[in-house]
Amino acid sequence: MNTAERLSEYAESISYSDLGEDIAIEAKKRIIDSLGCAIGAFGEVPVKIARKVAESNHLGGSSTILGLETKTSPDLATFVNGLMVRYFDYNDTYLSKEPAHPSDNISACLAVGEREGSSGKDLLTAIVLAYEVQCRLCDAADIRHRGWDHVCYGLVSSALAAGKIMGLPRQKLTHSVNISLNAHIAMRQVRAGELSEWKGASFANAARNAVFSTMLAAQGMTGPSPIFEGEMGFFKQVSGPFELDTSGFGGGKNRFKLGETYIKYFPAEYHAQSAIWAALQARRGIGSPDEIVSVEVETHEAGYAILSKDKEKWAPSTKETADHSMPYMVGMALLQGKIDNSTYSARNLSDRRVRSFLKKISVKEDRALTEMYPRHIANRVTLRLKDGRTLTEQVDDPRGHPNNPMTRDEVEAKFVRLTKRFLKESEARAITSFVWNIERQRRVAALPELCVVR
Repeated sequence: MNTAERLSEYAESISYSDLGEDIAIEAKKRIIDSLGCAIGAFGEVPVKIARKVAESNHLGGSSTILGLETKTSPDLATFVNGLMVRYFDYNDTYLSKEPAHPSDNISACLAVGEREGSSGKDLLTAIVLAYEVQCRLCDAADIRHRGWDHVCYGLVSSALAAGKIMGLPRQKLTHSVNISLNAHIAMRQVRAGELSEWKGASFANAARNAVFSTMLAAQGMTGPSPIFEGEMGFFKQVSGPFELDTSGFGGGKNRFKLGETYIKYFPAEYHAQSAIWAALQARRGIGSPDEIVSVEVETHEAGYAILSKDKEKWAPSTKETADHSMPYMVGMALLQGKIDNSTYSARNLSDRRVRSFLKKISVKEDRALTEMYPRHIANRVTLRLKDGRTLTEQVDDPRGHPNNPMTRDEVEAKFVRLTKRFLKESEARAITSFVWNIERQRRVAALPELCVVR
């Protein structure tokens, strides 16, 4: 069997009974976390743009646009809802040879699950499957250094998750992967230099294309094969060759990758999470940021390459660039003593005091921290003060990392905090209660009905 066929065989084989209670609970945390991110982003400009396109083209569909009672096609609902989940850069992360935000798959699972009349168990199974496939691909090969975006792996994971919910047989699952992966490869330019609004839409678009490809495969459309190993396939054009041993994937005695993913405590690119914690800890030793002469951030290779090397990261003019800027996030943690969604306001981005403070910050790679990666996502922050003191803090595992996990109560509090602008607390608690008991729910379609912004 080729790679797409082996992945499809695995997708067909997995069932809810394979998950286990621990993984089911972790999956529920990530659903709640993702819905909080999505509802919180309801009023943002890129979300309004996407929603307008979806509403104008496919009214009367089968899948709900989160926050509304409006239904559209499953692929467009996947796009809008996926953009909402991703917009704040507050949803979960997985870091390996290739980074990822596996909860980006949830919008596809929810949209297709609603269309298919799926149960809560069906939804949980598909989500765990999507996480497993995407994370295993991230373990297999680094594609960002070849100029390709990590969302290319989502073309595979979302297609298989959608096909699993639809109950497709192995052959059609394979063709859903063949179609999706061949036709929708994304370039890494989306995360280089000055970042645009498309940064938050890149995976949403991959998931949209995966759902559309799976709908075609369900009707009998075939795709180019072998899509990974072929003469002009993924290995030759994008990733280089790699092996996937699906016998080691989650299920049976093997652990699922979902439990190894990280929930974000701060709305910031994950490589900076521990730097923010370190900066906040160092800040306790000063009376005022005015005491700081210079700030040195020592980071791992990814922290430097993704968040620091581009000149735009030192004077960010967009929210998307700022939440991917190590100097900006560390600087704001030191200046304001917090990082939240207001950190990236237009007022803060244009503040002369902020711009001036960023000039005090330097970032460099520490190879010792790179050696620790990705077992630990460590950063070190050193403040040099006017009185001659030096304060240094290093954090290896930020809150939300599997070695320092967020509790159920913390995840729920994050949800309530993110949604308070649009939902009453009683409405927010109704949503979290539904998800905590989702394995007992016969209709996942009832979930988006609870998420309407009134």
